[in-house]
Amino acid sequence: MDGFLDLPTLIAIAVAVFVLFRLRSVLGTRTGNERPPVDRTRSSRPDKPTDAKDETVVPLRPRPAQPDLDDERRARKTEAEIEQAAAGNAELAAGLRAVVEADSTFSPKGFLEGAKQAYEMIVTAYAAGDRQTLRDLLDKPIFESFQRAIADREAAGHTVDFTFVGLPKIAIVDAEYDRKDVTVTVDFHAEVVSATRDKDGNLVEGNADQVQTIADEWTFARNPKSRDPNWKVVATSQLD
Repeated sequence: MDGFLDLPTLIAIAVAVFVLFRLRSVLGTRTGNERPPVDRTRSSRPDKPTDAKDETVVPLRPRPAQPDLDDERRARKTEAEIEQAAAGNAELAAGLRAVVEADSTFSPKGFLEGAKQAYEMIVTAYAAGDRQTLRDLLDKPIFESFQRAIADREAAGHTVDFTFVGLPKIAIVDAEYDRKDVTVTVDFHAEVVSATRDKDGNLVEGNADQVQTIADEWTFARNPKSRDPNWKVVATSQLD
């Protein structure tokens, strides 16, 4: 016995027994009736009652319906643009409101930006004889009128040197909804350099070295129920 239970061995056994006793007192023993571990995502407040419903995720209560603030801001912005475009003209303001009511995507400011681009494209395409661009932007009767003018020019052997300089003045002058189409009429005052020459290069009309002002009144239209968002020119006239 003395060879097996020497003093160091007895000390080691005593330490092991002490450690096991401490672990048992801290961890306890499992009997099979223990409660499952508490979900850390649940509240640990001791005063909060729990029941079987707490075992499932409950969606948050929906917020009470509120007005769409984005729609309200858009409406205020559009109304401000209408007042600015109408410049005190009550009839024009009423017409613009009718267009907005029929076509919720319409805004006077956005429309004028598009009208500027369309005007430059059309007058440039006309000078160049670009029929395809004109076909895409003009209503059929207006396209045919432009096409005849281009054909007459080509038959005479005339060419046009054309440069679009800018649009110092543009304004909406009329707007309406006729229960089928929305229409908006715009006055354009453009600065261009234009010179028409014959087949020999002689100047027929205009001036290649001078900026001139041209003034037009165009009417744009579209069906607000159509999936096609594009406007087309349905009427044109020159202003004095």
